[in-house]
Amino acid sequence: MQAPDDQLRRARRYVAQAKRVVVFTGAGISAESGVPTFRGNDATWKGMPAAVASSIGLLERDLATAWAWFDYRRTLLKAVSPNAAHLAVARAETRFAEFLVVTQNVDGLHQKAGSARIIELHGNIWRGRGLRSGRRYDLPEAPLPSLPPRGEGGEPLRPDVVLFGETLPAGAFEEAEQAAARCDVCLVIGASGAVYPAALIPLAARDAGAAVIEVNPEATDLTPRMTLSLRGRAGDIAPRLFED
Repeated sequence: MQAPDDQLRRARRYVAQAKRVVVFTGAGISAESGVPTFRGNDATWKGMPAAVASSIGLLERDLATAWAWFDYRRTLLKAVSPNAAHLAVARAETRFAEFLVVTQNVDGLHQKAGSARIIELHGNIWRGRGLRSGRRYDLPEAPLPSLPPRGEGGEPLRPDVVLFGETLPAGAFEEAEQAAARCDVCLVIGASGAVYPAALIPLAARDAGAAVIEVNPEATDLTPRMTLSLRGRAGDIAPRLFED
């Protein structure tokens, strides 16, 4: 289903008049690139529910197995490229006085597309973090040669992502919320609105008076609060929002 032309025209007017833009993205934008979402009761890995494999409990019990799960996901991502929506967002970055991508995704596709101003609410699967020091390391190789990977002095690393049972990184949510509260337009692309506290970001923009424009093939928990809801694929609609 395509977004009606009148809705698109209204959305483009909001974007064209904006000086400060926040783009809030969820799993839907990356699913169009072929990134598995690992959602639902049927999402398993080696007989283990994906939610358990991605939990702080497993990491604390068995770091090597937790890494095996994330390295499997990293290996799948090696063949994945940004789609038209990621690329359109990256190209738009320099057009506005303030522009920020706030993503729930850990796949790094916004960076791969060329975006530089990003808050990763849930971390990045291509990084590791020291268990003791908290120091971050880029880990571009997949699969990794040994699990768990180690940093300086042999310190074991953990995936630099937010696991089930953990809170968001200190300061990330607050910075995103502040940007949302001062933006003119917030684009909500491929987000279900079911993951909290991340889903509060577009609501902060709406409560502060911004135009909040949803791009999603289906209605979501956020739809009733949106200024406009455009039905369709992110890769079809997002590039048109930034057309001159």
